[in-house]
Amino acid sequence: MSDTPSTFQVRIEPLGQSFEAPESLTVLEAAGFANLRLPRSCRNGTCRTCLCKMTAGRVRYTIEWPGLSREEKQAGYILPCVAIAETDLVIEAPETVMLPPVP
Repeated sequence: MSDTPSTFQVRIEPLGQSFEAPESLTVLEAAGFANLRLPRSCRNGTCRTCLCKMTAGRVRYTIEWPGLSREEKQAGYILPCVAIAETDLVIEAPETVMLPPVP
């Protein structure tokens, strides 16, 4: 087992943009560092503003029970504000916006 932190690739569809998501950041935070703005509001897993569908990969949550039903979890829905990538991911987040780089 390595002490090196893991980093995974996350692809946002239909935008087609990818970014790195280290295990130290939520998917939402990692997207922000890559100048990608996913829909968001509360950032604590309750409001569901960031709800999107994960079509590939696996996440774990920073809280015990995020605001998802068992059926939504089984269908692949995640809350990026409290989700941490455990593998490379593909998520469908049509409202994601690419922001200009910060000078």
